[in-house]
Amino acid sequence: MSTLRRPRIAVSVGDINGVGIEIALKAHKSISKLVVPVYCINRSILNSAAQLLNVEIPDDFILSEVGEAVEIEPGLVSERSGNFSYHSFLHAVELAKAGKADAVVTLPIHKEAWSLAGIKYKGHTDMLRDIFKKDAIMMLGCSDLYVALFTEHIPLQAVASSLTLQKLTSFLEDFHHAIGPHQIAVLGLNPHAGDNGVLGNEEEIITEAIVSLNEALGQNIFVGPVVPDIAFTPHFRKQYTYFVAMYHDQGLGPLKALYFDESVNISLNLPIIRTSVDHGTAFDIAYKGEAKTLSYINAVHAAVELITDKEV
Repeated sequence: MSTLRRPRIAVSVGDINGVGIEIALKAHKSISKLVVPVYCINRSILNSAAQLLNVEIPDDFILSEVGEAVEIEPGLVSERSGNFSYHSFLHAVELAKAGKADAVVTLPIHKEAWSLAGIKYKGHTDMLRDIFKKDAIMMLGCSDLYVALFTEHIPLQAVASSLTLQKLTSFLEDFHHAIGPHQIAVLGLNPHAGDNGVLGNEEEIITEAIVSLNEALGQNIFVGPVVPDIAFTPHFRKQYTYFVAMYHDQGLGPLKALYFDESVNISLNLPIIRTSVDHGTAFDIAYKGEAKTLSYINAVHAAVELITDKEV
């Protein structure tokens, strides 16, 4: 990437009843030194948000207008805010697909609001999979620790039946190609990684996937199955930066306990670059001026690094 050109980033503003617009306004001056942010929002909604927050809209706050004016209802789950956040994200993706943005950075949506709006997707990543017909991988974390999720927003009781050799092998192979030559620690599914079948036998599938891929690659890229309750201890984190968790809370519970404020969400294995904050809409503090910007700023930095890697 040329040092003379700041990349152009399409920013979807998330649920307008949450903290997304506040974060975008607060962080604008900081991120504008690095990128040219283009905010996918309606002018009327932006004016209302600034009024509620009692802040000025920066003169260089570039909009790519989307949707119609919708009333902001701070802290409320609503069909209208869910619908707008969906269209803000879709507009940002279309900008990236058309080459009008180098990457997409997303602020938080509310899944229940999307459901109320009749949107069939559970979140950004599901939607990206459908748009691009690719198996997008959700990876979350920061430079000290990244966690990829084999399964994401599914009921816990469905995790074991989702774990098949074909699916896991394909997932691990795609993840390896997406992040490059890093060792990857793969967690077991069961307590104690199954204790040799005493507590479950899903680890047999994980072991077979690891062995076959390492043989095919000619090197020990994948390690495991790692006992889940010790995977994120200092000992393991000194050895590995990249982990694969079998389900959502197995990976994100430890990650958020360790790096809640600075973590980001990165979508891998797609033709566009998409990064996001790793937190929710924070309805409890919406429009109170208390929202933190670190995760968003880190998401922008992560997008720039991915753009640079792509252009090298």
